[in-house]
Amino acid sequence: MIKITHNIRLDGGDIATKRREIREYFLSTYALYEELFEHIVDEKGYFEKANPLRHPLIFYFGHTATFFVNKLTQAHLLHQRIDEKLESVFAVGVDEMSWDDVDETHYNWPGIEETRTYRNRVKESVLDIIDHADFTLPITWNSPMWAIMMGIEHERIHLETSSVLIRELPLDYVKALPGWPICSEHRYAPENELIPVPSSTVFRHKKENFPYFGWDNEYGTHEANIPSFKASKFLVTNKEFLSFVEDKGYERDSYWEQAGKRWKNITAATKPKFWIKTESGYRIRFLAQTVDFMYDHPVEVNYHEAKAYCNWLSERLAKDLRLPTEDEWYALVDFCDIKDNTSVDKTDANINLEHFASTVPVTTFNHNGFYDLIGNVWQWSQTPIYPYDGFEVHPLYDDFSTPTFDTRHNLIKGGSWISTGNEALLTSRYAFRKHFHQHAGFRYVESAYEEKVGENIYESDVLVSQYIEFGWGKNALGVPNYPAACAALAIEYMKDKPKRKALDVGCAVGRSTFELARGFESVTGLDFTARFIATASRIREEKHLRFTHPLEGELLAYENVSLLDFDLDQYADKVTFLQADACNLKPQFTGYDLIFAGNLIDRLYDPQKFLMDLSWRLNSGGMLILTSPYTWLEEFTPKSKWIGGYKREGEDIRTLDGLKEILTNAFHFVDTKEVPFVIKESARKHQYTIAQMSIWEKK
Repeated sequence: MIKITHNIRLDGGDIATKRREIREYFLSTYALYEELFEHIVDEKGYFEKANPLRHPLIFYFGHTATFFVNKLTQAHLLHQRIDEKLESVFAVGVDEMSWDDVDETHYNWPGIEETRTYRNRVKESVLDIIDHADFTLPITWNSPMWAIMMGIEHERIHLETSSVLIRELPLDYVKALPGWPICSEHRYAPENELIPVPSSTVFRHKKENFPYFGWDNEYGTHEANIPSFKASKFLVTNKEFLSFVEDKGYERDSYWEQAGKRWKNITAATKPKFWIKTESGYRIRFLAQTVDFMYDHPVEVNYHEAKAYCNWLSERLAKDLRLPTEDEWYALVDFCDIKDNTSVDKTDANINLEHFASTVPVTTFNHNGFYDLIGNVWQWSQTPIYPYDGFEVHPLYDDFSTPTFDTRHNLIKGGSWISTGNEALLTSRYAFRKHFHQHAGFRYVESAYEEKVGENIYESDVLVSQYIEFGWGKNALGVPNYPAACAALAIEYMKDKPKRKALDVGCAVGRSTFELARGFESVTGLDFTARFIATASRIREEKHLRFTHPLEGELLAYENVSLLDFDLDQYADKVTFLQADACNLKPQFTGYDLIFAGNLIDRLYDPQKFLMDLSWRLNSGGMLILTSPYTWLEEFTPKSKWIGGYKREGEDIRTLDGLKEILTNAFHFVDTKEVPFVIKESARKHQYTIAQMSIWEKK
């Protein structure tokens, strides 16, 4: 196995040394990821879905390289894409969010060698940036090197999630690799017991100057007083869980929550996913092979199964048993004085691929009385992920955490045998849907403590709330609602043309998409910002949304959006929302009678590329309608790519002039119209703007 590089500090030393460290960390990560895929020996393994809710593995093989390209482009470190076609295919679609597009009919997957060649080209580009980018120490959120570190840690996440998918492939498609040893050792499974943990105060306060890379959800402040509780000495073993299976635990609905029953009924599950039933009993499926049933290894299950087991065991022992909260896990870690290992020495835990490429007996690693507080398998918590106080979205990756703040993603703690890099740190906070299978198991606790983490009833993200107010709030200063007015004008300009499909690019929180559905049979709304798409999707699914917006000072107004109030509830089934990069749209976005892009072009990193790509996506005679106040800023668009708002050879170049230069080969210019809008910042502060709408008809 390739030597694992532990986390590298982002402070200390000198620039040349730090540059070499980042280079080594990147190369180690990139090579290890590719080595993981060497487990696949049959080409079919890349192209058949290991899991029906995921893309085939060829997507993940290319996705991590495309992530580097996307983030380095956003950070203005990479000025030209490596392969636009592949990058549109490998961009998004990994967490079965409602806006993820995992419809295989939309994809023409590239071959393995083509993807490998692409990865090599990306590698050379990343190395060039590492070798030449200017940066200072320490490396912080705003450093150019933060984007590089983000790409590296993202690939280390997919090292683990891709290993789960490989584990789900048919055995005929994979082979064991000598550098990835399986632990075949097994002993008598221990009798589990509950050990007391004293009351404590859990305090989390990760500052910006933390010396290692972190994801946005790790930062901020959190404090909780945790009363004393008891926790299981060991992770729950296969032997323990076998008793639940043999006691018909999967058949008895009383142990399962409502969502768990739905999952169980849909999947017809009768046992853990990685148990293989044979005539002589069960075997365990590891990464690329099966082994005899390991009674003393930790069981690997999803949240629903872990929760059902706790309910079953509670009944059996007449105790109040459940999964630990995130805070209780931290209380355990503090009680046992567990520290991060960021050195090159082996960790006293089955983590970071330092020991085996599989689980080990739960009696192997003693952590001051408890076993496997970190490593071996992730541990499900009963805590849905939420933001700490002071949480801020990192501008380069706004959809890492915020889509998971939906009470449907539960935190897993402690890392597994393949958790490396940031995943292996105590500060890491990863969350998955309850039906997901990771290399995850659980321990249980006895406690009457009730955690106060509830659903975020009101959408309070400042930027999102401002857009909700803009799209769905009351008309301000007597100015008609802007997205509704634009959609009405678009439908009017269509006249008697066919109104089958419309595309709303830059749809934000979806008002214009819904309004276009009044006149079209189907409308697709696209936006790059996942927080916006998540909000639009919630409105579509739930037909309403509560949100707050500033009133004055610290005072907030509490509002409610209801599709029924706008007579739009009847159109919800006609709209679809997807996350997409307007400058690199996937090929399936075609066949439209109308493309509308509201207040978008002056916020794109390459607006000309976006515009040049539109004509073939429209049907003959289709309409293109653009609106914008033309507020060009280098923050969003490099000045060399502005369409207007500059001088050329002493002459003023207006944006409409630039649009005509770009579009007139494929479009007839039809008309312009002035459309005002108001952005409400608070009860008494408003921004009044007049956008220009330009209307174009495809030749």
